[in-house]
Amino acid sequence: MPLAALFLCGKCFPTIWARTAGIQAGPHSIPQPQALYLRPFVFAGPEARATPKEHSVHIEQASESELKAQLEALYARYDQLAERKLALDLTRGKPGSAQVSLSDALDGILDGDYRAADGTDVRNYGGLDGLPEARALFGALLGTTLEETLVGGNSSLTLMYQVIDFAMNEGLRGEDTAWALNDRVKFLCPVPGYDRHFSICEYMRIEMIPVRMLDSGPDMDEVERLVQADPSIKGIWCVPRFSNPCGTVYSDDTVERIAKLPQIAGDHFIVMWDNAYAVHTLYPDAPELASISELCRKHDTMDGVFQFGSTSKITFAGAGVAFIGSSERNLSTLKAHLAFQTIGPDKVNQLRHVRFLKDAEGIAAHMERHAALIRPRFEAVLDTLERELAGSGMGEWTAPRGGYFISFDTRPGLAREVVDLAGNIGVKLTPAGATFPYGKDEADRNIRLAPTFPSEADVQASADAFVLCVKLASVKQRLAEIAA
Repeated sequence: MPLAALFLCGKCFPTIWARTAGIQAGPHSIPQPQALYLRPFVFAGPEARATPKEHSVHIEQASESELKAQLEALYARYDQLAERKLALDLTRGKPGSAQVSLSDALDGILDGDYRAADGTDVRNYGGLDGLPEARALFGALLGTTLEETLVGGNSSLTLMYQVIDFAMNEGLRGEDTAWALNDRVKFLCPVPGYDRHFSICEYMRIEMIPVRMLDSGPDMDEVERLVQADPSIKGIWCVPRFSNPCGTVYSDDTVERIAKLPQIAGDHFIVMWDNAYAVHTLYPDAPELASISELCRKHDTMDGVFQFGSTSKITFAGAGVAFIGSSERNLSTLKAHLAFQTIGPDKVNQLRHVRFLKDAEGIAAHMERHAALIRPRFEAVLDTLERELAGSGMGEWTAPRGGYFISFDTRPGLAREVVDLAGNIGVKLTPAGATFPYGKDEADRNIRLAPTFPSEADVQASADAFVLCVKLASVKQRLAEIAA
């Protein structure tokens, strides 16, 4: 991979940033003045389009008088935006209306034919596993066999909750293995990460241990050290392809080391492999993800991994299909638990999805149409960040090749202020700290940007306002540092 295709993010990719900018590696590194002309290489596509502002000065090289003049100009612009009474929202990674419209053919696709391939009338009861053809279609995405795949309702988050709830209160290997029998239950949480994963743990009173993200995925040296030392650690959350929010794709070595974790940690440990963005590429050159199923078979650890996916960002976000892949043993035990909750999932919807998506090639073609819609939104944000902030020392950000988010790191201590400043002029951002367990980003740096849902015009307006707030907070902080 060429160097210019990499993004240098202090939290997500500290090693790459340090190697390029010539500073000490660390999760909270900020480029020093000598990094003035060593700006992050942010590529929004095969070629960089944004042109950084001429003669941009690193914030730590600017004089006090220059900063004061800049602050006055920034406040004037900020007041102008406040008068416009904006109503913009970059909080959640939702598909836009044009995206969900790509799947409108789902409505009526059965045309009165409700028979599955084996003759089953899908309008009737039964079938905890889901339709065989649906299991085959989505199992191919997970790398699991028919027997290793269960297709459920519309929400993969529900399936994740059910697995954690079952392991906690019933026990995956019998009642005596229930996690709740332990005094303490802990989970490893790569950060920045997905807030809804953290919410499940917090609700279940599972203690969360942050593990930093590297350019290759979770810091596996730290993960392995922790699970070897502490048997109360029962699992790890993973979003392995285009991670939320960094857009990281786990390296082959990381995937293999994760597949081996159950050997290190023991039978009580599970990997929660949330492959939410398995097919959500923005560019054809997006990195592929190694098959954890193949590696689990290699190391005999299929019992220790639960894979999850859904069509929520493929077809209809609220009316898609969710699926889970794991060992036959795990699914048999889980189905016994689910049988008390449901007779079976919505097989009509499963059949609709099979006939609409057809196969892996059909899914890939469909996702190319999604990419064509959201790629300009990502590029608008990334071009604005590059043009306005590159080389300024005011922030670092990721340039993902897929997924739904851009991760932005402010100077230490400014994320909450930036979010508040944006909110005060009508631009809603994901709350600062949301990408960390308990909402606590100790460095107060990370902000998740979600550009998919708003119109292209609103995305551009949001990016402009966001950059203004970053500059305003950064200049105020730097002036305070000088005064001190």
